[in-house]
Amino acid sequence: MKEWHSAAELAALSLPGLPTTDRAIQLRALRENWRFRKRQGRGGGREYHISVLPTAAQIRLTLLDTARVKTAKPPPLPSDALWRWFDGLSEEKKARARRCAGILDAVVVLQRSGVPKDEAVATVACRHGVGTSSVYHWFSRVAGRDRADWLPALAPRHAGRTAIRACPQEAWDLFRADYLSPAAPAFSECYSRVQRAAAAHGWPLPSERAMLRRLLDCVHPAVAALCRTGMVKTSPGHPAQEHDPSGFHMLEAAYGHGHGWNLWVEWPDGAVCRPYMVAFLDLSSGVILSYRVDTAASARAVRLALGDLAEIRGIPKVCWFGGGAGFASAWLTGGAPGRYRLRIRDEEPLSTLDGLGVGVHWAAPGDGGAAPAERAFRHVTSGVARHPALQGAGAGGGSAGEAEGRPRRVVALDDFLSVLVSEIGAHNSRIGRMMEKHGGRDVHGGCAQAPAVRAGGELRRLWLPAAEGVMVNSRDGTIRLSGNRYWANFLSLHLGETVAVRFDPDFLHDGLHVYHRDGTYLGHTPVIEAPGFGDAETALDYARARRAWLRTGLPVAGTSPRTASVTL
Repeated sequence: MKEWHSAAELAALSLPGLPTTDRAIQLRALRENWRFRKRQGRGGGREYHISVLPTAAQIRLTLLDTARVKTAKPPPLPSDALWRWFDGLSEEKKARARRCAGILDAVVVLQRSGVPKDEAVATVACRHGVGTSSVYHWFSRVAGRDRADWLPALAPRHAGRTAIRACPQEAWDLFRADYLSPAAPAFSECYSRVQRAAAAHGWPLPSERAMLRRLLDCVHPAVAALCRTGMVKTSPGHPAQEHDPSGFHMLEAAYGHGHGWNLWVEWPDGAVCRPYMVAFLDLSSGVILSYRVDTAASARAVRLALGDLAEIRGIPKVCWFGGGAGFASAWLTGGAPGRYRLRIRDEEPLSTLDGLGVGVHWAAPGDGGAAPAERAFRHVTSGVARHPALQGAGAGGGSAGEAEGRPRRVVALDDFLSVLVSEIGAHNSRIGRMMEKHGGRDVHGGCAQAPAVRAGGELRRLWLPAAEGVMVNSRDGTIRLSGNRYWANFLSLHLGETVAVRFDPDFLHDGLHVYHRDGTYLGHTPVIEAPGFGDAETALDYARARRAWLRTGLPVAGTSPRTASVTL
């Protein structure tokens, strides 16, 4: 608002209570001693402050200045700025601008043919169902602009509701600190707590919906995710990485991953706990190649699953592993760079995978997007967790290390394994959708015919877990393990000694592989069945085997267990 005015300006406005000539205003100013200042610019003179004028004159000046501000037009924007603004509009607003420009073009065409403007506007407005005043308003908006700039000039400029309702700074700080905490509380809970604090302090608080709009406008989604879930989980605004496994042929690359089932399962020894599965997938086709189930995440389950893969399917060239401690065991991946969770020691021995020439890579820990097994496990876990045969045995979403409440239902291990085998078979059969990527070839047939080297019986011993410090009976040379007895001819040379054995815990009746304390392989010993008292046939077989052993002879120290014999 302008505060200083010259006598000529006041006389030209014909204000109430003031003379209408500049000389008369100057004489009155001298007589009443008005407040003045020297006028800047050509001609000099004096300017009088608005406060010395009569009240009626002050009111009229205020109204005139307000009207002048409202009617003042902003300077037109340049063409490039207009088009940048137009490109950011929605398609609906752009369509409205095109319709307005088409109506104005029709009016211009009629004018060029000799029709008066008023008649042309009325005709086109009636044809398009708009008011003539709207057409004249559109003409005023494009006045002085080229036809090429009509679209951005005619585009609607309303932006909807964008204002944020005022909120006391104390209430906003309290709400923001609560919502952006690592506990990640729900929005409604945070607002309820702030509402109670506002009632105690007398703060005027916006509605819950208004507070939500303020949160969305003032806090970036990436910042909210970072504060509530941590750096690893921050993903808004950044695309997930997608992998293309088409460069591998079938059974060339495998991925090992572990999964804990939230189901209560009873094991043969009577223990009730959640089962843990280790599975290996073919990266090219997505087929689950092998898997083992154990009571907990352990290196033993990883070794057995990898052994099944090497013996049944073949030895892959490359393996990707998750960040679990079972995959990072020194026996399996010792010395491999990039191994998570465990340090690499200089005295670490060469791992079995390195000895077989299998390349080892590691997926980033805690990053589900870097784990290609997540999709396959999602299919299998959804089918198992919701299977009718396992209903009521759910253990919730907690980890196995949490305090376990009383389960509603416990399923037997055999029942769980039967459902798991069925669902994995169903998943592998759905991999038929991958046939297109493999040029129409059958995936399962391709797995069977893939050029992979399969591990033989000698190599399989490397995958079996070992039990150190097993005592050979000093009287009969038997070995007892997990309630079973094992015996072979060569054990007679090691009566009372401590040996190491390797075995498959799921197939104890397949026998044990026995090693000397220095690591020398001694041989394989089968299990000795315990027949019933009335089983005469088994007793006769035992007698024949004993007579054959006596005829063959006892092993002699210093000779090979397989070739040693003496004459009785």
